[in-house]
Amino acid sequence: MSKTILKKLSLVTTLSVAVATAATLTGCLTITQSQENIATAFPVKNGTVKAVSATVENSDAYKAGKTAAHRVKARLGGTEPHIIVVVDSYGKLEQKKELIDGVASVFKRDKIIGGAVYGVYSQDGAYENDGVGILAFGGDGVQIETALIPKMNATNLSMEKDLAKLTQALGNAGSTLAKKLPNAKSADFMFIMADAHSPKNQLFLDGIQKVVGDRLPITGGSNNKNNGLNYVYYRGGFYQDAAWGMTVKGNDFVVKQTGLQAKTNDDVIATAKKGAKRVSKELASAKAKPFLLSAVDCAGRMGKLDDLNDELTAIKKAVGTELTIFGNYCAGEYGVAEDKGKKTAKSVGRGWHVMFSILGQK
Repeated sequence: MSKTILKKLSLVTTLSVAVATAATLTGCLTITQSQENIATAFPVKNGTVKAVSATVENSDAYKAGKTAAHRVKARLGGTEPHIIVVVDSYGKLEQKKELIDGVASVFKRDKIIGGAVYGVYSQDGAYENDGVGILAFGGDGVQIETALIPKMNATNLSMEKDLAKLTQALGNAGSTLAKKLPNAKSADFMFIMADAHSPKNQLFLDGIQKVVGDRLPITGGSNNKNNGLNYVYYRGGFYQDAAWGMTVKGNDFVVKQTGLQAKTNDDVIATAKKGAKRVSKELASAKAKPFLLSAVDCAGRMGKLDDLNDELTAIKKAVGTELTIFGNYCAGEYGVAEDKGKKTAKSVGRGWHVMFSILGQK
């Protein structure tokens, strides 16, 4: 072998080692993470359905992620999870990476999706700072499918100056996401998380509904909009100006939704109790047994609370202390909203609301 070839091979090896070392030192593994869909098997009739959650507060993000993941694993009771949804309120990217590493020490990294929010809550408690929330689905009675839009091309576009461009960018992103989820039209429910903050969130949802129609119950939130923290997570990778969607399908699943607005401490607490009680009663009327209450809450509502746990306490009074609750505070919410005492006919994008979705099975 010639000296020239040996030198070239040596250079390539050196560069490869340098890149790998840099990735290890920074903890930035985004470029190696899969952007492909996650898709599980079609749900089995009378199969097992597991939906469990946990919240933890700890300034050590790795420990928080690991602790919450172990708690979720215990609650799954041996059932392998299809998906791990992780949301958090840490203030630095380094902490968020440590958090995902902590969760990935318990569950497979490529099953992790989620994003940055302002606060989290579950039956375990409500936390504003240094908090993590995890939701896991498992069992052969539920089918999960996810898809990612890694770039929406909406960064720096405003409603005031760039409405036409923003409408096109977010609408196209929403439509593309829905088309990447072939089972969306027949799904029972859809979660979404997008870097599209209220009122931009409606533009993104419009694109989704152009593909799936108005029938599909949709909920989710806009991730943290603070500069440098607007990350969504997908299969362990970190993305900005991005969005993901997750469809849920089962046999004889029933979903009931409502959303209420509030801008004072007392009204935030009252609407939380009222909304949770309403969807719980509606599900009971449909003769379905609940297995999950999703609560996507506005960060503005969180800011009005004297005590963060007061809203969670009100929700527990409405649905009890056994039902799985997965709640988070976002910069915009998706769901069915009540306008002047009447529910919207389809899921919408709003601000200052708490959007409740209760899932059950007959």
